[in-house]
Amino acid sequence: MPKMGESVAEATIIKWVKNEGDKIKIDETVLEIATDKVDSEIPSPFEGVLVKKLFKEGDVVQVGKAIAVISSDANATVETPKTQAPVAEKTANTQQTAVKHETVAAHTKQDFSDANRFYSPLVKNIARQENISLQELEVIAGTGKDGRVTKTDILNYLPNRGKAAETKVAEKTQQNGSHQQASTVTVAKPAVASMAGDEIIEMDRMRKLIADHMVMSKLVSPHVTSFVEADVTNMVLWRDKIKGPFEKREGEKMTFTPLFVEAVAKAIKDYPMVNVSVDGQNIIKRKNINIGMAAALPSGNLIVPVIKNADEKNLVGLTKSVNDLAGRARANKLQPDEIQGGTFTLTNVGGFGNVMGTPIINQPQVAILATGTIKKKPAVIETPQGDMIAIRHMMFLSLSYDHRVVDGSLGGSFLRRVADYMENFDVNRPY
Repeated sequence: MPKMGESVAEATIIKWVKNEGDKIKIDETVLEIATDKVDSEIPSPFEGVLVKKLFKEGDVVQVGKAIAVISSDANATVETPKTQAPVAEKTANTQQTAVKHETVAAHTKQDFSDANRFYSPLVKNIARQENISLQELEVIAGTGKDGRVTKTDILNYLPNRGKAAETKVAEKTQQNGSHQQASTVTVAKPAVASMAGDEIIEMDRMRKLIADHMVMSKLVSPHVTSFVEADVTNMVLWRDKIKGPFEKREGEKMTFTPLFVEAVAKAIKDYPMVNVSVDGQNIIKRKNINIGMAAALPSGNLIVPVIKNADEKNLVGLTKSVNDLAGRARANKLQPDEIQGGTFTLTNVGGFGNVMGTPIINQPQVAILATGTIKKKPAVIETPQGDMIAIRHMMFLSLSYDHRVVDGSLGGSFLRRVADYMENFDVNRPY
């Protein structure tokens, strides 16, 4: 399994393009893998015959682990090479438990469809082997991305399983006089009946990931949304004036998105406690300002490529980054690292003609800004001659934030500062 980026430790095999016995040329695609929302084709590093697949479609495989055996012998037959012992036979006494759980086998049916967070096939397999119920699995602390339970987490949990379960139950109890009463909340999914003429469409892999991520975010963070209306007339007039010459000089289209990113990056420098994450009882204050920009895909799904160190880029650099990431997102050519490491997210609901929105926080961040459509409106403006009514370009901004660590004062002040940077945009600014 090739390394797809610094922050990517595992990938899911979604499709074998070649079958055992097929001849493979150098750089010919052997399989397709997925890391979060990014799908990638994996080419063969040499020519030969695919002798053995070591994993099935749907398996999650650690980076650096062998996933197939390819023989350079043109007369190779499809059988496991003698030097390649089956996975189940590699068990050593000191590693018996770990290796046992890497073997994919049939086990007792156990339903994880009601889980509140994502579990990889490997973790589910271990849970089935160890007879861990969904309720017990849900209380295991995860150290993976977005709090996911990794193989290491569940294996470390097993030796102290009884004690850990008792601790979690104790944490959920409430004092009621001299008695302790367990407090549990069960959320039942609504029953959905199909009616005549209905079409049933199965979610694709990306939509399932998005659904899990959104539900998790609402469960983890108490969301609050604040709104301001900004007069972006100067910004509109400046863009209208320079977009032709700018495209001719730089070969890039100037959209509003890099202007929004610039304003957000400046406001984060003024209010750095919006650029944080929550880890249990600790607040992680991020050094880098990495701004994700939500991009709609032709499939209808959503992906969030990240502009790393956005505060260090000038407007030309931001424009090139925005256009490049957006273009490759639509073409499904993003690298896994390019959707990782975001510390704040920007989503432009105005692109769909919406005036405002209440976006869901992109965990593990604590805030997300939605920009609405820009509309001409009559507005009162102050002049040396007194107040006047004029036609202005107005836009709503809405900020959803995690009320565990961002209160109304911080969230509202930050949002107002973003609007101030937009309203005070220099219409005579060089480009």
